[in-house]
Amino acid sequence: MHEAEENTPPDAFLLLGTHCPHCPTMLQGLANLVKAGSLGTLKVVNIEQRGDIARELGVRSVPWTRIGPFELEGLRSEQELAEWATRAATHSGMSEWLGELLSSGNIGKALQTVKSDPAAMDALLDLFTDSETQLNARIGISAIMEDLKGTETLGAIVDRLGELTRHEDSRIRGDACHYLALSGNPRAAGYIKPLLDDADANVRDVAQESLEQVEMM
Repeated sequence: MHEAEENTPPDAFLLLGTHCPHCPTMLQGLANLVKAGSLGTLKVVNIEQRGDIARELGVRSVPWTRIGPFELEGLRSEQELAEWATRAATHSGMSEWLGELLSSGNIGKALQTVKSDPAAMDALLDLFTDSETQLNARIGISAIMEDLKGTETLGAIVDRLGELTRHEDSRIRGDACHYLALSGNPRAAGYIKPLLDDADANVRDVAQESLEQVEMM
């Protein structure tokens, strides 16, 4: 039974407009995926008739599509839509979507997702530890962690961050150390102290600053 649920295709929701030049392409692509079984259902709303729905979702331009948990703005090819439909059933899909949001500067949406979905924080950490994550996405991750300073959301991942203080990449060790300090969790100090003797000088400096921050809380 569990296996069948994992294979259930995601549903899609499309917002379009009568005068939108790209909307027919999106509608056709999504309809084809429903026909192929890659999507379970497709709901379509014309925002020129139901502007209230667009306002409720905070959508200002169309086409706008939601496939499973992923919200996609602008024109996407049918192949792209099919890829997001496939990712909707995978853990890595959430990491890829958060990476796209952060790379495009949409930190607010990524933050909202992390706050509302515990699984999204796991995906964010996976993105953080991926060596191929782009610099602007890493900057976005740092911004999210700063915003979560002292919250239960950040406090709940102290042990996971603690594990990352032993990562082979010194950059990840240093950032994990900083995020531990932001958590405000008393257990953070136990993970930070060993980094005072880290082989990397920058990590040692971050550890010293982080430990002082924790001890002041």
